[in-house]
Amino acid sequence: MRSARALILALGLAFSAGGCKASRPADSPLEYTENAKRDYDEALDAYFDRDWEQATLLLREVKRKYGYSRYARLADLRIADAEYNQEKWAESIGSYKAFVHDYPNDPEVPYARYRISKALFQQASPSLLLPPLEERDLASVHESYASLRAMLQDYPGYKHTRELEYMLEAVSGLLARHELYVARFYLAEDRFEAAVARCQYALRKFEGSGLEPEAMLLLGETYMKMKKRGKARAVLEQLLASYPASPFKIPATNFLRMLGGAPPEPPPSGTN
Repeated sequence: MRSARALILALGLAFSAGGCKASRPADSPLEYTENAKRDYDEALDAYFDRDWEQATLLLREVKRKYGYSRYARLADLRIADAEYNQEKWAESIGSYKAFVHDYPNDPEVPYARYRISKALFQQASPSLLLPPLEERDLASVHESYASLRAMLQDYPGYKHTRELEYMLEAVSGLLARHELYVARFYLAEDRFEAAVARCQYALRKFEGSGLEPEAMLLLGETYMKMKKRGKARAVLEQLLASYPASPFKIPATNFLRMLGGAPPEPPPSGTN
């Protein structure tokens, strides 16, 4: 027993004396940050060369090796950017959303949400242009609308506000157009209450779509067919008062004449 213990002790002394080298101590906080920055900058070189595969590989290595550094977060964001730049809309949306979820207080959250809104808009863009309204899947358009609205509400002074407003107007117009398409279908089927509901929803939900005069004209026409003359006159007069330059002014004026008398003429310009 004693001899066995002596052998173990001797072996231990031999290893400690020179049989194996001591492990390298962990990097200091400063070295850790410097190394993370160096590897991140190397990944950015590939990113700016648009070598997306190599950039993504290097950025994932930054995440793996320096998970506790600021550069790991930035690597997450650049991976999402690489996916976006390759028009991988669904993948980039998922990556940006993961960033927002994992780092809700990060100063780059507004940028990530802006990119989510842009990617959703790009994903919905084919619906803006291609098939007829009745053939379109508008789920992605609704998601784009919700994202754009939330972004503008949460960051009213964001530097890309004008671009976001343009995108919101585009998707609002499509969604409002769809509501009016359905309203006309109901009107042709004499389902007047359903047609009214669709017109009112378009006016209430998609304010700023640019289709308000058209929606009001259709609403007034529906009220006329329902024999609700007072409601028809009210909405048509509101159309003329709110949108005097709209091309829908002419049919609105004709409808008002049919309801009994021409609408009041606006005062000449320059008079009080």
